[in-house]
Amino acid sequence: MCFFVAPVAKSDIMKTNIIWLRRDLRLNDNTALFQATKQKHPVQLIFIFDTDILNELPIDDARVTFIYEALNRIHKSLRQQGSSLKVYKGSPLEVWKKIINEFSVNEVFINEDYEPYGVKRDELIKKFLQDQSIRLSSFTDHVLLKPGEVLKSDGSIYTVFTPFKRKWLDVFGQKSAPDVHTSPEISFIQSDYQFPTMEALEFKPSRIKVPEIMYGNIAEYDKYRDLPGMNKTSRTGPHLRFGTVSIRELLKTANTNEVYLSELIWREFFIHILYFNPHVVSQNFKPKYDHIQWENNEELFEQWCRGKTGFPLVDAGMRELNETGFMHNRVRMITASFLCKQLLIDWRWGEAYFAQKLLDYELASNNGNWQWVAGTGCDAAPYFRIFNPITQASKFDPKKIYIKNWIPEYDTSDYPEPIIELSAARERTLMAYKKALNA
Repeated sequence: MCFFVAPVAKSDIMKTNIIWLRRDLRLNDNTALFQATKQKHPVQLIFIFDTDILNELPIDDARVTFIYEALNRIHKSLRQQGSSLKVYKGSPLEVWKKIINEFSVNEVFINEDYEPYGVKRDELIKKFLQDQSIRLSSFTDHVLLKPGEVLKSDGSIYTVFTPFKRKWLDVFGQKSAPDVHTSPEISFIQSDYQFPTMEALEFKPSRIKVPEIMYGNIAEYDKYRDLPGMNKTSRTGPHLRFGTVSIRELLKTANTNEVYLSELIWREFFIHILYFNPHVVSQNFKPKYDHIQWENNEELFEQWCRGKTGFPLVDAGMRELNETGFMHNRVRMITASFLCKQLLIDWRWGEAYFAQKLLDYELASNNGNWQWVAGTGCDAAPYFRIFNPITQASKFDPKKIYIKNWIPEYDTSDYPEPIIELSAARERTLMAYKKALNA
């Protein structure tokens, strides 16, 4: 995309509008950037590598590498126009104390974040900026309908997906088509800022790379979404998570396939649930399941993590996750169900492991889907839905293409024997759930 940059010398700058990038790592169709360009003041883009988050991650985390590379592309695009993207590292409040001394800030523009940490962080920064007489303006960008836009007639929130989807489609259908925000003339601050190396930021590049979006697969999503051996997934997850593609651009493609559109609505459903029920981060959505006596066998959990359970579809999925940072969606359900419903291990253990590994990790979806599988979350189905990994493999990977791809020793003496007996495990789980509900 080509931008016009007005020749604004640093010494002449009176006031600057700051665009704080977070989950919107792009120049095109960025709502906060688009809104900032409506004003007369020149624009400076910034990004903060948040140490409050980074301290929980390894220095070679694949998602950090992906973010760094996306930011570097933005910076290079701006450099062609004489501007830059400035990168900081630290706790957001401490960084903002530096920024307001570095720039004469007129206004700060952000796209909203709905996760508990993001909400708390933004409230803190907003209060700090207000104390400096600086306005923080926020916009809907990461979703099509923000939390609070899809409500029941009595103003309460939906906690079951199907009625939420019906209302979502109704509300969205009444709105005008979302604009794709393009800004052909933007007055960026001119700068010769040098983008820092990964080493300077104390990161190491990851061996795991995020694949490009496979747009062509979206049109056939309904045909192949349950077949892990077909390699027909869209790979949009990480790009949507970090905003290297806008939800509005993706909607254009999603409209060609109703099933894929439904998946986008599922994503927004879980975002709404998390926003209005932040306790689900560490607690069951349905308190009646708080009395489940999880066995939490650490040895079995380790075998699950390593893909050494003796159940091929489960093991193939976990090995794919460990090797690539991705797991096919159907297989995610099966591996999660196996952990909770066959091994009787707390869903929070599995949720945390996925959070470490998934390139497309998004708190709302990860948490929501794990609780859905465990039967403790937003689901109208009863708790006794248990996926059988053997029958699931026969149905969705009948030629064992996916299994053999990730388990080279499959069907040899090197492949482990099953770590549990399925029927006994099922009965044990059903008893544990019944006991919890009768407590």
